[in-house]
Amino acid sequence: MFKRILRIFIILVVLLVLAVVVGGIVWFNYFRDGMIKQYFATMKPPAATVSTTIAKPSNWTPGVEAIGTVRAVRGVDLTVEVSGIVKEIPFHANEKVASNAVLLQLDDAVERADLEAQKAQAALDQVSLTRAIELTKRGVGSDSTLDSARAAASASASQVTRLQAVLDQKQLTAPFAGTVGIPKIDLGQYLSPGTSVVTLQDLDTMRVDFSVPEQQLPLLKIGQTVRLGLGGGGGGGDMPFAGAIRGIDPKIDPSSRLVNIRAEVANPDGKLTPGQFVQVRVELPEEQNVLSLPQTALTTSLYGDYIFVVQPAKPAEAAPAQVEKPADAKPADAKPADAKPADPKAADAAKPAADAKPADAAKPAEAEKPALVLSQVFVKPGRRNQGMVEIVEGLKAGEEVVTAGQNRLFNGMSVNVDNTIDPTKSANKQADQQ
Repeated sequence: MFKRILRIFIILVVLLVLAVVVGGIVWFNYFRDGMIKQYFATMKPPAATVSTTIAKPSNWTPGVEAIGTVRAVRGVDLTVEVSGIVKEIPFHANEKVASNAVLLQLDDAVERADLEAQKAQAALDQVSLTRAIELTKRGVGSDSTLDSARAAASASASQVTRLQAVLDQKQLTAPFAGTVGIPKIDLGQYLSPGTSVVTLQDLDTMRVDFSVPEQQLPLLKIGQTVRLGLGGGGGGGDMPFAGAIRGIDPKIDPSSRLVNIRAEVANPDGKLTPGQFVQVRVELPEEQNVLSLPQTALTTSLYGDYIFVVQPAKPAEAAPAQVEKPADAKPADAKPADAKPADPKAADAAKPAADAKPADAAKPAEAEKPALVLSQVFVKPGRRNQGMVEIVEGLKAGEEVVTAGQNRLFNGMSVNVDNTIDPTKSANKQADQQ
């Protein structure tokens, strides 16, 4: 009986110990989770460093942007009209040639021989015509003989002209002054009519063809200024080439709803090449008092476009940062209060500390700068131009807007402003300014 009671008692003690251990583990987990939640709930993240700009109205030059293709005003691929064997190629690749310069000579020995024979026949027919005219004047020649001689002379002269034209076709000449390309034929090669020989391009003036949507057609007119930028410059890249609109297609393509536009641009340095891809911008009249920001300030999300505005923190938001300094000052203020009843000499010893208060007070004076926090503002963007974007709604003039460093930012976050780097300029330009 005693053994049974002892066994039951041991079991109860073991169960009690297990319950205490398990309960302690459970309580510790709950306590740990609660402390972790409290720590992260009260933890203040460090201030992020951002670059900002002040939103203010400025002059805005709107424009119509498109993608265009460069072509020469005068450009052609030259071909031969007749068959023959290449005898001479009197030009080199990328050579500038004058108008009517000989670019190719085919073998023309047979044609020259036929021409010389026909010239001899034409001379003989001309002599016969002269003799018939003289006989007719004397009254010994008939009118029919004179007519036959005149017809023979005319036919011979026409034949000479035809053979001369055939001989000229054995030469390929430049129809206008320009730059020739790489020869596509070799000496001794047999050419058939239509064989391409070389390309000839007049690079002094270039033609740019591009298309715009039909909604923008009323904004365009003949003579408007057009600026070109080489492909890969980007929306905010340089556009060093200037020209003007020379033609607007009066018909809108019904399948694409686009209108074809043609502009001409001077190319004295030869930097533009036929077939090149370029960015086109048609400049419209300038507008005043337009609120705009660098495109880097605008962030696009599924919920809309927004910006971050920097504002001074409210007292309730800045309280955690200000509580720490008075907490450090309390022990210093408490010492004189505790020292007075204990020993009067301690009060005299506390005087230097009291005298030092103005020096210590200078530190809070330096830190009187208000803390800065972010406010997420949804805006309505408008037109874009050279790295800037127009803000139609949601932004007021004078507000300080974040232009760089907005990664991992959120509403109400503390920030520090550092405008030593301008994100709207390239690193090379900023290095040159420094």
